Amino acid sequence: MQNKPVTAIVVGAGHRAMVYSQLAIDKPELLKIVGVADPNPVRRKMVMEKFGFSEDMCFESAQELATKGKLADAIINGTMDEQHIETAVPLLECGYDMLLEKPFAVDENEALLLKECAKKNNSKVMICHVLRYTPFYYSIKERVASGEIGDIINIQMTEHVSYHHLSTSYVRGKWANSQKSHTTMLLAKCCHDIDLMMWIMSETKPTQIASFGGKYQFKPENAPEGAGTICMKDCPHVDTCVYSTKRLYIDHPDRWAFYVWDKLEHIENPTIEDKIALMKSDSPYARCIYKCDNDVVDHQSVLINFESGATGTHNMVGGSSQSLRKIHIIGTKGEIFGNFEESKYTVLKINPSPDAHNEECDVEEVDLMVTGDMVGAFGGHGGGDERLSEDFVKFIRGEEPSLACTSIFDSMAGHMSVYRADKSQKNGGIPQKVEY
Repeated sequence: MQNKPVTAIVVGAGHRAMVYSQLAIDKPELLKIVGVADPNPVRRKMVMEKFGFSEDMCFESAQELATKGKLADAIINGTMDEQHIETAVPLLECGYDMLLEKPFAVDENEALLLKECAKKNNSKVMICHVLRYTPFYYSIKERVASGEIGDIINIQMTEHVSYHHLSTSYVRGKWANSQKSHTTMLLAKCCHDIDLMMWIMSETKPTQIASFGGKYQFKPENAPEGAGTICMKDCPHVDTCVYSTKRLYIDHPDRWAFYVWDKLEHIENPTIEDKIALMKSDSPYARCIYKCDNDVVDHQSVLINFESGATGTHNMVGGSSQSLRKIHIIGTKGEIFGNFEESKYTVLKINPSPDAHNEECDVEEVDLMVTGDMVGAFGGHGGGDERLSEDFVKFIRGEEPSLACTSIFDSMAGHMSVYRADKSQKNGGIPQKVEY
C-alpha cells in the first residue's frame, strides 16, 4: 500500500473538503480521489470532472454510499458540523478510515458516540485541526516539547475575528444561529485555538473551566436610524455603513466568494450584475447585519485550570479591524510569545548572569518568513492545509505521522473544554468540571 496513493471519497464537497482534496492534484502519488457523495448535483459533477472518475462513483448521500460497502481506503468528510454523526457513523461501520472536519461533534453526547464508533471499528479518524500544521504553531510546539522554557505556568491565547469575517460567517452566514447550525461561536471558530492550547499543554489535562461572553454589537437596537432590512434594496446607509453588503461583497466580490455567491454556482461565470441581483434578494448575505437571526456571541473569554496547577486563557473578540491570533506561554525557565499573522515569535530564557540581555534574560527572535520555513507555505491557514493532507496519508498508511497529527482521541480534550466553556457562559460564568 505504501507504493500506491491512498484512495479517498469526498463526502460533502464544500470548501474545506476540496482544499484537502487538492493534494490529489498536486501530489497524485500520495492521494487519489475516486468518488463523491453530495446532495448537490452541481458539486458532484464538479468533483467528478476535476478528479476524473466515472459517474457510477457519484452518490447523493453518505447513506447511499454506505450501502455499497467499502469502495476506497478513506473518506474526506467535509459536511456541515451538525451532519458529522449521520455521515461519519455509517461509513466508519463500513470499514473506512476518515479525515473529518472540525468540530467533529456539536455536543458531548455526539463526541462520545463518535469516539466509541471509531474505537469499536478500529478506525483511523483524523480531525482537521489545521493550525497545528502551520510553521508558526508547529515550531512553538517543538520548542515547548523540548523543555526549553521549562514547565508551563500559564498560556494565553487571543483571536480577533475581523469585521468582514464575523459578518460573513457568524452574523449573516452558516454559523450565525446555533439553533440552525447546532454550533456555538466558540465551537465553530475557536475550537482551533482551544485545541492548540490542549496540544501545547498535552502533558496535563484541563480540569475546570469558566467563561463569560455575549452578543454586544449586532442587535436591532444598534442599527443606524432608518436602516432597511436588505442593504442594497431599502437602506439609505448602503454607501456609508461599515457592514453594508455593497461595501463588503460587491466592492470585494472575491474575498468571501465561496460562501456569499453559493446560490450562483450553477452559473459558470456570474457577472457583477448577477451578484448585485443576489444582494437585492432574500439571500442571507443580503440582510442588514443588525437585523439578522444571529444568536451566537461576538466576544467570549475562557479561563482554564489544568491538573498540573497551570492556568490558561483564551479571548475571542469579533468585529476587529483585522484578523489576529496571538499566543504567550510562560514557563519556569522562560517564555514564548508571538503573532501568527506575522509568523514571528520571541523566546525569552531566564538568565541572571551579567552577560545576559539586559542582565535579565536571553532573547531570541524567530521570523519564519526570514528563515525560509514559510517558503511555499502561503496557502490556506498559514500553510497548514497541504501539510495536514500529507500527514493524513501517512496516518492512513501506518507511517510515522508528524507531531501535529490529531486522531479523534487526541481531539477530545479540546472539544470537551469548548462544550464546558459554553455551558459556563450560558450559566453566568459558573465554573464547570471537565471530564472525558
